[in-house]
Amino acid sequence: MIEIILSPLQYLLAVVAGVLVGFSLGLIGGGGSILAVPLLLYFVGLATIPAQYASSPVLAKEYVNFVDHVALGTTALAVGLNAYINSYIHFRKGNVKVKEGITFAIPGVAGATFGSYLSHITPGQSLLFFFAILMIAIALMMMRNRSADGAKVVTQERPGLMRISIGKIVPTGFIVGFASGYFGIGGGFLIVPGLLFSTSICMIKAVGTSLIAVGTFGITSALIYSVYGYVLPVISILYLLGGIAGGYGGASIASKMPRGTLRKAFAIIIIIVAIYIMVQNYKGIFLFIH
Repeated sequence: MIEIILSPLQYLLAVVAGVLVGFSLGLIGGGGSILAVPLLLYFVGLATIPAQYASSPVLAKEYVNFVDHVALGTTALAVGLNAYINSYIHFRKGNVKVKEGITFAIPGVAGATFGSYLSHITPGQSLLFFFAILMIAIALMMMRNRSADGAKVVTQERPGLMRISIGKIVPTGFIVGFASGYFGIGGGFLIVPGLLFSTSICMIKAVGTSLIAVGTFGITSALIYSVYGYVLPVISILYLLGGIAGGYGGASIASKMPRGTLRKAFAIIIIIVAIYIMVQNYKGIFLFIH
């Protein structure tokens, strides 16, 4: 059994990483948490192989595979808890449609469970290589987002649409939940358009409602990951605490800078980090094929 022993400095770095993730979320919104996994691996230092494992190629390989999964499971718990906290804030503002959120989350739980299991049997390096591809896709979506900062916020349900289309919401929820479970992500960037596609709620309520699903998928994924020992609860809590503090800072700066420029700049950072992850885990594509 692989044992992860962290130094006091690494616990401190986990808080700093949480601040950076929260700051990016507050700064640019959806997609900001995608850096949680690489920060845990390469900034906090989980990817660094300890001496007791580095001396043996077999043990070193086992350690790398283990910590790659741990990074996903640990951040999934942090993202899930953070989403539940933020969903309450949105609920108090009247921006959460509970029925739609729960209806979307139920099939998503099944998807997240299935995705988490497949993640467990996927080699860690393969998982991170695919994760890097996902990061690039998210970055490109962020670059293409042309919504104007000053656009009028629509707060009414969209006419001519069913309030909840079961034929749409069940498969959409399952697919998004699967992606969330497989990659250990919140999936808000997929959940919001999924809610708009399968219900009649407006954009501002879709954002608030999506947090129910983000939280549920994150916690579900973390529970499955924890069965295999892939969750470090203390690190998740430190990430969460740092994220709350960083979120306030990011939000305050975001109100003073052009949002479109911020999103494009952050997207470029995501692409650079994704390329680094690909280089570090390029062997993963061959492990997956074999």
